[in-house]
Amino acid sequence: MGMSSFLRINVLLMIILFVGLYLCDKPTTTTTDILLDKITYCLSHENISNFTVYPYKMDSDSPLVYFKLLNFSIQNLRYAEPTVPKPIAIILPETKEQLIDTFLCCRRSSSSSSSLEIRVRSGGHGYEGTSSSVATTDGTPFVIIDLMNLNRVSVDLESETAWVEGGATLGETYSAIAKSSKVHGFSAGSCPTVGIGGHIAGGGFGLLSRKYGVAADNVVDAILVDADGRLLNRQGMGEDVFWAIRGGGGGIWGIVHAWKIKLSRVPETVTGFIVSRPDTKRNVAKLVHKWQFVAPNLHHGFYLSVFVGANLPETNKTIAISATFKGFYLGPRSKAVSILNRVFPELGIKEEDCKEMSWIESILFFSGLLLPADVDHDSSTTTTGIDLLKDRYLHDKGYFKAKSDYVRVPISISGIRVALDILDEEPKGYVIWDPYGGVMQNISCESIPFPHRNGNLFNIQYLVAWGEEEEDNSNKSSRQYMDWIRRLYHSMTPYVSAGPRAAYVNYMDLDLGVMEDETLLINTTTTSPSVDAVEMARVWGEKYFLNNYDRLVRAKTLIDPHNIFKHQQGIPPLSSSLVSSVRAEV
Repeated sequence: MGMSSFLRINVLLMIILFVGLYLCDKPTTTTTDILLDKITYCLSHENISNFTVYPYKMDSDSPLVYFKLLNFSIQNLRYAEPTVPKPIAIILPETKEQLIDTFLCCRRSSSSSSSLEIRVRSGGHGYEGTSSSVATTDGTPFVIIDLMNLNRVSVDLESETAWVEGGATLGETYSAIAKSSKVHGFSAGSCPTVGIGGHIAGGGFGLLSRKYGVAADNVVDAILVDADGRLLNRQGMGEDVFWAIRGGGGGIWGIVHAWKIKLSRVPETVTGFIVSRPDTKRNVAKLVHKWQFVAPNLHHGFYLSVFVGANLPETNKTIAISATFKGFYLGPRSKAVSILNRVFPELGIKEEDCKEMSWIESILFFSGLLLPADVDHDSSTTTTGIDLLKDRYLHDKGYFKAKSDYVRVPISISGIRVALDILDEEPKGYVIWDPYGGVMQNISCESIPFPHRNGNLFNIQYLVAWGEEEEDNSNKSSRQYMDWIRRLYHSMTPYVSAGPRAAYVNYMDLDLGVMEDETLLINTTTTSPSVDAVEMARVWGEKYFLNNYDRLVRAKTLIDPHNIFKHQQGIPPLSSSLVSSVRAEV
């Protein structure tokens, strides 16, 4: 990727970071100098030059280069603040061999007296910044291995598969597929700048998931760099580890160099629409209430989500509360309209609300890269849009906080009104309800770590987002936004899943719990505390993975017994005294 993309980084943010260099929570120089000398020597010895180190001096261009690279893939600006710990180095390997050598250089540079943590970054969309920062504020040094240059996609239509390198974005993946075929797609999310590595690692729900399952359901092989620097395919890593990396969370199993994905058949013509229904709270509540009985039960080829908020972009500003419905159907417009008018006449969908398009145009349409007026099979706009999918820089960055829930029993109208009343207080907040059902009902909860299958009607994502100008000038602080979304989440407790209250790991939420004892997070050699770490992580682990948590702990113990790959909400291994017994079970 060329430097031209970097020039689009928000200039104001860069100036603030540059001027505030010495205000940053930077690594302590006593141990860092030693570590940097070791790392730079090792990287140079391996002929790896594509890296930058923390700029301790202001007499060169290094601060600008360093912060451009650091912030390029930080998508939540809460984690670009000067007080957030910064890596001592950012390394961008360009080949599989460089990836292995980069990792081994980092491992060799670490020692008991000067430990070094490793963060692996694909697209940087992790909601809580775990691929770009560390949990501790005690100066623990860390490096980021950024995979953005490992973004090649190789499509094989004969086998209907593709090899996708771990640093590719969803947009780059979709672009490569679309240029190879008009009748193939991939079941994953709709945001093109999301890295495929983290997306698959957490499951990966999207427009095609009710038809083909989540992204991780469609992975048939992978190439993993493990904690010993070995390059392992599916057979080499074993079925337990291969099971774990597909939905068991990102950044904790090793470094996935590439995924082999199974392509999905799509018709040449699909239908998409986005319609807004602003109204009184009473009427919006009735419409959303009915949606619960429709969307999860639609034909597998239909996806109908609803966004609810007080200031949604598609709405009439004279009416506060609205519901925006986003629909996608694997077939012609006439059939989509006929189905909806039969089962959901209250929505009032008309043919003129819907656009027929190709699958790749639907990706552009729902990501905002293609306007409804530009949807045209023969338009050059589509070709331009496909090229835009390869732009991995997120242009509308901001500050945000998110939380999630799963719903197994329809929420009453009074329960929906509770949410609407709180949403009405904050125009920067909204919720997204994504329908499950379809083939998701038929896939075992244990087939991969992502367990949210049979019995789940829909997922709720709670979001509040604010911009840089509000962060700097608003009377409302980040803390107030965070308190608001936590209050909204708390208000929904009686209406969502329980025992445990489930959550989606790709909408990571540190409110669910973090590793409180930093020695458990950092120490990779102790034998006794890890049992406590496993129980501590169970607090969030069972919310994300339900009954699959214990199997994930066993897989972690097999592939990374010393917890080299970790973050504040990871899955720790069992103590070393139990490793042999776990291996004996395999």
